[in-house]
Amino acid sequence: MQLFSRMARKRSQPVPRKPRRKPRTDALRNRERILDVAKEAFTLYGAAASLDDIARQADVGAGTLYRHFPNRDALIEAVYRSEVEKLAAAGRRFSEIMPPIEALRAWMLLFVDHVAQKHIIAPALNSVVGGVSKLIEGSRSTIHGAIDALVKRAIKSGDLRKNLDPQDLLRPLIGVFYVASGSDAQHSATRLVDILIAGSRRSR
Repeated sequence: MQLFSRMARKRSQPVPRKPRRKPRTDALRNRERILDVAKEAFTLYGAAASLDDIARQADVGAGTLYRHFPNRDALIEAVYRSEVEKLAAAGRRFSEIMPPIEALRAWMLLFVDHVAQKHIIAPALNSVVGGVSKLIEGSRSTIHGAIDALVKRAIKSGDLRKNLDPQDLLRPLIGVFYVASGSDAQHSATRLVDILIAGSRRSR
């Protein structure tokens, strides 16, 4: 009887799960290389860029590309999300190595480049089911979190006004790209970064 009772207890105990394997270093390298090449290809040729050419230029086989990105939409989305993640990571890196106001300015200049690139590859992004708005909605909180942290740090240091809304720094930069185009928009937005920071400084 005791034997059956012990067996029943053993059967009722949950089977421990095997820890999920981390991606291999070479697989991660392949993925990053594909994303870098794909970004250039979609910028130059739009959504019609050849996936076979992307794989060849990334020095991987077509099978490797499709293992990471099963279809064209998945690759386009991954390119955009990767750029957003790099933008957020840059904010954290700048905070570690720069004074608050300099870190904020450097990140805002990087944000201008990000918006410019988004407009350049917009035809490719628009080919994704749901279009650009779907991708932007998914990445909005990441971008907002990055600038919120930078602005809070600059407020705490006494560089910026306490009542500053971080989104008041982003909206004008995005708006420039809707009233101008090409390099003019990017140059205007770059100049606007210093104007916005100067207008947001705390009165001494």
